[in-house]
Amino acid sequence: MKRREFIRKTGLTAGAALVAPYILPSGRLFAQTGSQIAPHVVMVMFAGGVRQQESVLQRYVEDSQNEPYPGNIMYNMLDGEAPTQKIVYGTGAGGIDPIPQILNSSLQSQGTLFSEVTALSRGHYGGLNSLLQGSNAITQGLRQKPVNPTIFEFLRRHGGYSATDTWFIGNGINNSVPLLNYSIDPGYGASYGANFFAPNITFGGACENFLGDARVYHPENELDPIYQMKYFLDNNFDNYASGLGNLGNTEDEKQQIKEFMTLMYDKTGNGTIAHPPISDSDDLKSVGYTCEVLKHFKPAMTVVNLDNVDACHSNFTEYTASLHRADHAVGHLWDYIQNEIPEMADNTIIIATPECGRNLEPNGILDANDWRSFDHSDANALRVFTMMAGPSIPQNLTIGGEGNPIGFTSDSMLTAAEILGVKSDVLNAGTLAPGTLSLFDRL
Repeated sequence: MKRREFIRKTGLTAGAALVAPYILPSGRLFAQTGSQIAPHVVMVMFAGGVRQQESVLQRYVEDSQNEPYPGNIMYNMLDGEAPTQKIVYGTGAGGIDPIPQILNSSLQSQGTLFSEVTALSRGHYGGLNSLLQGSNAITQGLRQKPVNPTIFEFLRRHGGYSATDTWFIGNGINNSVPLLNYSIDPGYGASYGANFFAPNITFGGACENFLGDARVYHPENELDPIYQMKYFLDNNFDNYASGLGNLGNTEDEKQQIKEFMTLMYDKTGNGTIAHPPISDSDDLKSVGYTCEVLKHFKPAMTVVNLDNVDACHSNFTEYTASLHRADHAVGHLWDYIQNEIPEMADNTIIIATPECGRNLEPNGILDANDWRSFDHSDANALRVFTMMAGPSIPQNLTIGGEGNPIGFTSDSMLTAAEILGVKSDVLNAGTLAPGTLSLFDRL
């Protein structure tokens, strides 16, 4: 039996939990209650803790390491000149070669930058929840599903969107990330959640041992490797106290997902996944598979999590490299939508927001360049930004600035709700953090 047949008959039937753990029923459940601004939203959780000084303020190592070298290392997203000295964030030996810019003009010039936004949490998981729930959820704990409905649930329950209209793509399955696709709210929950996809797990490591080597497994005589694969897939999620919802799925959706995953295994093996030009990190690889999801399903709501910049706890050099690569990933994602997916070009809005920032003062840990590292626990860790571009978004507009914060990270969720026509339903639910507004209301 060839690999494609094996995947179709066994792997995706027995172990769909990792391929797309939550494949949900499709079909409209309720009539949409509001009008759309655009039919597609892509939200980038520009996550991992992004320090305002190295991102929007473009100070590179001037502020953090007391070296007189400012510059913009996010030139796909932001206007500004790149650093001219102490280049360590690119490719090549020592990171000396910056990655070439993909976009002809930055997202800042194409859209609107809220340059000083207040995060609702200094922590990663609380911050990610604020982006998806629109609330601070102060009782939210690790290994606990969101306590309030997510944007996915509002879209599916009130907007009538199908399961394959909503996707959450993580670059791993650690740190409770797979729990973010639906909440424990009794009025919403699993039946309205999004498909979760962790491509860097599905197409690497242990999964590759079972699915990627093209071995022939006889379904009757060689059950052991099949069951090993199933146990691996199942056990990736057995540590979560809340467990997984018993999610139904239509036969049409099963087949659609199976066909997609079979295609992805073939493209992975052939090296033809739509990865960014540089794809040497989990963030970049996740964005490559996100492009494939967008091209195959054309979802209404897609969320992708990037978090490699979390290296800042102990390695500032790696943090700057990851920040540069996250910008490269966003540039590639936007370029791919506009040039490779005609159905989404010119009718997709992108929103990018860090879940939290980083401290003002270093933690004392030095990396190989003797550069100091930063945690996220003080007031500076509540300073972030939000970028959005696409139809109906004012171009080349900057709102707020250092010392003049405007908006909250929870605004991103309500903005997506307004774009896709369920803003009133989110407001009526009464679960938003105080002060939350759609970014359109702040323009």
